[in-house]
Amino acid sequence: MQNNTRHFAVIGVLVVIFTFVVYWVLDGVLQFPMPASLQAASIDTMIQGHLWLIAFLFSLVIVFMVYALFLFRRRPGDESEGEYFHGNTTLEILWTVVPMVLIIGFGYWATVDLAALTKRQDNEVIVNAEGFQWGWNFSLPNSDLVTQELVLPVGSAIRMDMTSKDVLHNFWVPEFRVKQDIVPGRTTYLRFTPTVEGEYTLICSELCGLNHTGMIATVRVVPPEEFAAFWDQDVQTASSK
Repeated sequence: MQNNTRHFAVIGVLVVIFTFVVYWVLDGVLQFPMPASLQAASIDTMIQGHLWLIAFLFSLVIVFMVYALFLFRRRPGDESEGEYFHGNTTLEILWTVVPMVLIIGFGYWATVDLAALTKRQDNEVIVNAEGFQWGWNFSLPNSDLVTQELVLPVGSAIRMDMTSKDVLHNFWVPEFRVKQDIVPGRTTYLRFTPTVEGEYTLICSELCGLNHTGMIATVRVVPPEEFAAFWDQDVQTASSK
């Protein structure tokens, strides 16, 4: 019993050490783009939580496996039978209950975050988006003007009302973190609040045909007055034609 306790103590220390090492590697390899929306913080926090869990579970499996392979391997000339033991009820309960608690916990966390991300905001700026093979059209409600460039006001709550002309597409600006499928025959919605002025790239992250990788559009986040001027200028241009 004392020998088993020592083994578990050593394995416990190794698991902790390797968890930090694996997380450090994952965090270094998976470089996120700069967050540029109000929603990005909660999404990044959830991703970090998953990375810690992945690092721990990976270390738990690998450390146990490698430790057992090296320490309990058959020695040269040893033809004896291995020690027989009949399970461990406590351990079986733990590896059933702990994963269940983790799944429920992460599921609750995701549900709360999703409810917050999709909650209706006051004074939303509504922008229509239409995806098609292989491009994007954007417009404002009650307007016939269409542009292939998405211009958004910084600091304002945005609601994208999105439709597809043909097949399944997906709206994703990596810096905003949020994404949403665009489904033929229905309108889907995406809410976010851009917080950093600048130019970004909208991509379709749902395989939609031969030129899927070319289905991109420029997204500009500008001050509210520039956002208004952009559409007023389009109105003036259309009126003069």
